[in-house]
Amino acid sequence: MRVVILFGTEMGTAESAADSIAAELSGAHDVSVHDMTDFDIEDLDVRDFHVIVCSTYGDGDLPTGAEPFADALDRHAPELTGLRFAVFGLGDTVYGDTFNRGGEIIAEKLIARGATQVGEHARHDASTEVRVKHMAQQWAATLDIPALVSA
Repeated sequence: MRVVILFGTEMGTAESAADSIAAELSGAHDVSVHDMTDFDIEDLDVRDFHVIVCSTYGDGDLPTGAEPFADALDRHAPELTGLRFAVFGLGDTVYGDTFNRGGEIIAEKLIARGATQVGEHARHDASTEVRVKHMAQQWAATLDIPALVSA
């Protein structure tokens, strides 16, 4: 089973989390990591399991690195029924109601196209002592990646 990890970042923290998740999953799965900036939505494949790693920028906005991916989803409106994904979000509770909004925005866009979110939506809080890499690795270890039927 292929696991495609897509990260959207502003300062590089989401990329670091994506690499930690990849390291945890690579023993049991064929894993690839891609910057959302460079990922073509035409490459979204229902035969793959996708992990979205997305930070939140400013007051609940997508990071610059996730904007091209989100814009392409809106512009091309691909049919994603059958695509399964999990989300590891990054944010800071100091921002209140917009905490971890970046990951939620991407999840909402994928679900609107027919994709299904599975597992716990992880939400790292930069205001805690918990290191992003450590939380990402622990979350990935508990991720129940569903077996997908070949398309």
